[in-house]
Amino acid sequence: MNESVSSVLMVGVGGQGIIRASDILSAVMMNAGFDVKKSEVHGMAQRGGCVSSHVRFGRKVYSPIAGKGDVDILVSFEKLESLRYLDYLKSGSKIIINDEEIFPPSVNLGEMPYPSDAVDLLRKSFKDVKVVNATAIALQSGDRKMANTAILGVLSSYLEIEPGIWESVLQESFPPKILAGNIKAFRLGRGV
Repeated sequence: MNESVSSVLMVGVGGQGIIRASDILSAVMMNAGFDVKKSEVHGMAQRGGCVSSHVRFGRKVYSPIAGKGDVDILVSFEKLESLRYLDYLKSGSKIIINDEEIFPPSVNLGEMPYPSDAVDLLRKSFKDVKVVNATAIALQSGDRKMANTAILGVLSSYLEIEPGIWESVLQESFPPKILAGNIKAFRLGRGV
């Protein structure tokens, strides 16, 4: 990400903490001195619908939404959702995928199967595809709801931002009773 503006696209389904994760990423980038713009789409987020959030940062950012072919890093909180946004990726984009399958209504209704080859399809076109079991990391940290923080830890290893900035933002983002678990999830994710 050597260009003046970098783009991270976070995708998944409602209830996975995508909006909170994008808020934290935005705060980290602002604390690191970047101009930041963010956009989010909630698509029936309360019911497991698609959720996406663009976070763009650089010296000066004019648009909160990356154009097609402009995303540097795709962070997919659910496997299938990664396939919906391929046209936003550059040829050298990096992809982080949470190894979780949340069936959309068409699969639950038996209208179509859940694609078992999503990761293989991505690896045919992109060299840097990292699959992470964020739920296992979250459970190791104390609560499966910390999966989004584990994914942020993985993402942090792709960005040249001091870990102390990340942890400072995490301290501001979570109440004391769940802060230690989220810091643990972040550190474990960063080490993956």
